[in-house]
Amino acid sequence: MQHVANAETQTSLVGKLNGAAAKRALITGASSGMGLEYAELLAAQKVNLVLAARRREPMEKLAIELRQKYGVEIVVEPIDLAVPGAAARLKSSLDHKSLQIDILVNNAGYGLHGDFLDTPLERTTDMIQLNITAVTELSFIFGQDMATRGSGQILLIGSILAFQPVPGFSAYAATKSYVLSFGEALHDELSPRGVTVTCLCPGHTETGFDSAASAPVSRMLRLLTMKPRPVAESGLRALSQGKPSVVAGFMNKIIIFSNRLTPRSMQRAVMKSVTGG
Repeated sequence: MQHVANAETQTSLVGKLNGAAAKRALITGASSGMGLEYAELLAAQKVNLVLAARRREPMEKLAIELRQKYGVEIVVEPIDLAVPGAAARLKSSLDHKSLQIDILVNNAGYGLHGDFLDTPLERTTDMIQLNITAVTELSFIFGQDMATRGSGQILLIGSILAFQPVPGFSAYAATKSYVLSFGEALHDELSPRGVTVTCLCPGHTETGFDSAASAPVSRMLRLLTMKPRPVAESGLRALSQGKPSVVAGFMNKIIIFSNRLTPRSMQRAVMKSVTGG
């Protein structure tokens, strides 16, 4: 993983998190991809971490590295959040350890590429369970505690696919539309109670997403691909600034703005071409 560039950049990522060293962040999907970046950036701020994902070994390796580098306290929680009731079990485990979560990074999720009827239904429902149900449950369970205390931050991970229907990613794009709508509404509901909710919408990013989704990468998509570090930075920066949502990357912002000027039939055609739908 890359090092955070400088102290000024690090400070801007946390912003409102006064006393960051006394805070603890829960990062789901922390064993790979964007989860590694959120862990590095928050640990650099001396934020203690809880890492949650299915695979213990890569999280333990990451925890050792970040403890040595930043001297933070890190707890590893192996759990499959796609299993019904997993969010409640995770909360119970953290309560048993007397661990308070100040920042929730709802990063766990994955995509499926292909025609809806050609994809096994159990794979689609498993994705919906993780991308929608688990995100909703985690936001509720930890959001309740934050609202009671009058402070807390929740980062949800959407996608630029949330802004229009996407043939070939029909169910996945729909889950991200839910996350974006849910996050922006929750932002307004919880702001008066001292809790900030921000939805980050990345475009194509260099992670393991394509491999996991069995998705092709078009030439256009390669040109639009971002490194994971600046994407994670944009999300944490927007969270610190109290924004309801943010689209990562200048070109992605232009793409989303162009949706306002084109009919939905054209949006679908363009996205199908770009994503290989």
